[in-house]
Order: sequence, then structure tokens, then C-alpha cells
Amino acid sequence: MSDARGAIENLLYSYANAIDAGDYEAIGALFEHAAIALEDGTAIATGAAAITALYTSTTRKYDDGTPRTHHVTTNPLIELAADGTSAVCRSRFTVFQQTDLVNLQPIIAGHYTDSFECVDGTWRFTERRMRPTLYGDLSQHLLIEDMQTP
Repeated sequence: MSDARGAIENLLYSYANAIDAGDYEAIGALFEHAAIALEDGTAIATGAAAITALYTSTTRKYDDGTPRTHHVTTNPLIELAADGTSAVCRSRFTVFQQTDLVNLQPIIAGHYTDSFECVDGTWRFTERRMRPTLYGDLSQHLLIEDMQTP
């Protein structure tokens, strides 16, 4: 079971590393068999191509090819199913950003509820629900306006 926990934590941190690197294709690959959803479960995008397109169309990249962010994922509470083939993880996120226009600052924080499955010994995402709870200045991060305020 500890191998499962480690694999799931690696998926959480792989997402943070990919988005901070501006590698939206890697995010799509991480969620190839998954949906990105609102807190109520309403899917925003499903599958690699749609999820890559979602991040490409909503998240600003700078000249260095990154969104100039640091995503910090903390407090992962992992609940493994008794049969060891699925799991749910509840965690928190905080995103920091610094650009030429803004000093280093937290720009958003909230909760992830992630679902996973183990197929042929490999853990993968099946769903990520995002629930932002604290909002800062997202004007230099997002390319959309309707998520910039609660």
C-alpha cells in the first residue's frame, strides 16, 4: 500500500512540476484517462487533447515558456480502496507567481479532490476536482476573466 501512496503523491507533484514548466502537453498526458472538473463534478475537459487545449487557452505563458508560477501541493490525505485498485486524495494547493509586473505573491489557494485507478500496476488520474477558496491577483496568470474573482 505504501507503493500506492508514493505513486499517487508522485502524480500530484508531477502536475505541479508540469504546470510550472509550462508543459501543458505533459498535463494532458497525466490526465489522459481523466476529467478536470468543477467542485460539483461538472467536467470542464476530458482526455489528453482536451485538457492540453484547456490549459493552453486559459493559462498565460511568458517569454521563458512558463507561467512564472510555483504550485505548492500540501496535506495529501490518500484513501485507498480495500481492493487496492482505486483511491481518492484530498489535498491543498497554493500558487505563487512573480513576473516583471508583479512581485512574488500568492495568487490563488484551494483544494483538490483527485480520483485514481491502478491499471496493470500503474496508478493514473481519473478525475481532478478543483475548489479554489482564496483568490489573489490572477491578472498575470489566467487568460480568462470569469475565474479571477470568487
